[in-house]
Amino acid sequence: MAHIVIIGNGISGVTCARLVRKRSDDEITIISSETEHFYARTALMYIYMGHMKYEHTKPYEDNFWKKNNITLVHQYVEKVDAKNKNVTLKNGNSIQYDKLVLACGSKSNVPDIQGKDLLGIQSLYNYQDLQNMEINTKGVKNAVILGGGLIGIEMAEMLLSRNIHVTMLVREVAYWGGILPEEEAKMIGRHIAEHHIDLLLGSELSEIIGNKSGSVKAVKTKKGETIPCEFVGIAIGVGPNVSFLKDSGIEIDRGVLINDHFETNIPDIFAVGDCAQFKEPPAGRKPIEQVWYTGRMHAETLAKTLLGKRTRYQPGPWFNSAKFLDIEYQTYGDVPVKINEDEKGFYWEHDNRKISFRARYHAATGRLLGVNTFGMRLRHGVLENWILNKQNIEYVLSHLADANFDPEFFRTYEEEIIRKFNKENNTQLKTVKKSWKRLLQILNL
Repeated sequence: MAHIVIIGNGISGVTCARLVRKRSDDEITIISSETEHFYARTALMYIYMGHMKYEHTKPYEDNFWKKNNITLVHQYVEKVDAKNKNVTLKNGNSIQYDKLVLACGSKSNVPDIQGKDLLGIQSLYNYQDLQNMEINTKGVKNAVILGGGLIGIEMAEMLLSRNIHVTMLVREVAYWGGILPEEEAKMIGRHIAEHHIDLLLGSELSEIIGNKSGSVKAVKTKKGETIPCEFVGIAIGVGPNVSFLKDSGIEIDRGVLINDHFETNIPDIFAVGDCAQFKEPPAGRKPIEQVWYTGRMHAETLAKTLLGKRTRYQPGPWFNSAKFLDIEYQTYGDVPVKINEDEKGFYWEHDNRKISFRARYHAATGRLLGVNTFGMRLRHGVLENWILNKQNIEYVLSHLADANFDPEFFRTYEEEIIRKFNKENNTQLKTVKKSWKRLLQILNL
């Protein structure tokens, strides 16, 4: 019987442990310094906003681990000794392993600027950050968020829920301009401003100014602007949490380097989730995938290997979803800021300027390459099927009703979308009525 040690109790580590336990009697130990029990990291903002309590974010009861014979160790790992197959904990204890799974997640990026160590400055990634935010925002009237993206907009929404005025400093000339095409970036920028958030685009932080008690009192931009505030949220992204592996012999670049079986350069050591970096990423994927659902997929694949069936990671087309205040966002496949010369793009935006649909496709064949949606929900399985099966743009738009995943009685937009496409491309496409039989066939149900 092998001893499998997993460092990290996020979605990757816990999924791996749970699936191995279903089909194996191996000894399993999960080590985490963050929290004793697994919780849904994506729900942190809702705890702060009062919609949930911490205990509501735990998918499993606290006795689940004991019941399933999974040992939890609430400690920080200081060192991995790959040669002798053991990990050293901060309390001085060490744990031997037969197989080691690194699922140690990310850590927030912090800029090296003057004033970064003042009180009232923090990131938002883990439960401790949430606890600090409760303390750091008491009595605060004005806050500045450095950076945009998903973490930045979450922090802004959290602060707005407590009537704290928010200013966002974004280096790009459009909101999330490195990810979103121009039209979508402008749409979300307008939406942010409508929520009375001061969005300063093309603005970079120069320094953070403190008061006599060592707390933040203002920030200064490189343009010379001084913005009074009592709280600064850092939202300039995250990076793999791998510094403790520096002298372990495990190959590291930005993250732990792995092959398509999640194997590192050292036998019996694997890496999954945010901390893992593919040497050769799957087609259409990035070397590091720091998304909840990909962390789960990593673990599902690795569990098969740990159970004796060596399995290659085959994730399919990229997918992600998020929420910008009250506008939902979904992306399927590859939708870059700028398209290539041999590609075409189609964009439709509703008159209310809060709902949009974008498709990217191959110019010669019409083959669908990617889709962005804002304010409307499409069915993930249908879009994935269309991309994998190389459906052309005309078929996709004609059958868009099959992908609609909005609740019953919600307004649909297929007719408006296809009308604009016909006008721009001199076509006469018509909307094909939704067919549940066809949908079940697409989803292989």
